[in-house]
Amino acid sequence: MATFISRSPEETLALGERWGREAQAGWLIGLSGDLGAGKTVLVKGIAQGLGITARVHSPTFALVNEYRGGRLPMVHLDLYRMETRAEIVGAGLEEYFDKPSGVVAVEWMERWFGEQNGLAVRSFSARYRKVLIETLAESERRVTYEDIGA
Repeated sequence: MATFISRSPEETLALGERWGREAQAGWLIGLSGDLGAGKTVLVKGIAQGLGITARVHSPTFALVNEYRGGRLPMVHLDLYRMETRAEIVGAGLEEYFDKPSGVVAVEWMERWFGEQNGLAVRSFSARYRKVLIETLAESERRVTYEDIGA
């Protein structure tokens, strides 16, 4: 497990950009953290690292935003409005979790794992990066991440 301390949104963006440059087809990035912790900022950085020039914004109401035009396509999911795994399946979103053609970034990934809170990760066919963003101070975040699987 790795830890990164970000002292500004720009540093969080830069971390995401580095991940985007390293990303390969089939990556699934599950993000957890409180409202305002920086999940969307990290995803914006991933998009920049992939070479995506479109404006990236949180898909809270749309649930899914798809971006093309970069080195790999990126799908950005937001599960904030989903309460249970059954709701996620009912919305047809589980298809994004296995064998993505590009990179899939999922905010509020703990909603998929339910009470397990992401601790017992089922086997994904994708490479899964489990990310927790914690607010330490107004402009300071601890980003803890671990790669699991493929």
